Amino acid sequence: MARPLEFDRTLAVQKALMLFWSRGYQATSLSDLTNDLQISRSSFYAAFGDKRGLFLECLDQFAARSIAILAEARARQAPLEALRAFFDHGFAMSVEDRSAWGCLLVNTVLEMADVDEDICDYARRRLSEVEDAFHLCLKDTGCGPEKAAELSSFLMLVNEGLRVSNRRALPEAIQRQQIDTTFRLLVTALA
Repeated sequence: MARPLEFDRTLAVQKALMLFWSRGYQATSLSDLTNDLQISRSSFYAAFGDKRGLFLECLDQFAARSIAILAEARARQAPLEALRAFFDHGFAMSVEDRSAWGCLLVNTVLEMADVDEDICDYARRRLSEVEDAFHLCLKDTGCGPEKAAELSSFLMLVNEGLRVSNRRALPEAIQRQQIDTTFRLLVTALA
């Protein structure tokens, strides 16, 4: 009979996500994880299988949270305003906080390209899900499917660039100006 888990799995995944997000996959060791999660190796393996399995779960959670940010904004605002709220959300955190870490999904693609294509592809698929959420929002503005696809691809490119800019520690004013420019162009394209 298997022993029951003696820790809060949800909290452990959240802690692991934060560790992977701040350090990256390769720089986070199994010892780092077991120490931070305060669990034994045997409990770790029983709960998550291995580091890779836990990391993929963290990527899923990060993508789901990103999509939820847009969905929550969409429930309260018009589609274009909701998209803007999604982009502004990254600045709701202080500079000392996680915003300087960029995006776990983008970071993973950059880190794992030519290192582990399976993990890289997994992160790419999660990014595509975020882009699909942009697409649905743009369709709700009344633009046709082809235009929505083109503009959601453009927004994803901007999103990825902004998240890399977070890692570069560009001043917030410059990043906000980039978002303002993006949405001026978007409004023009939708007109």
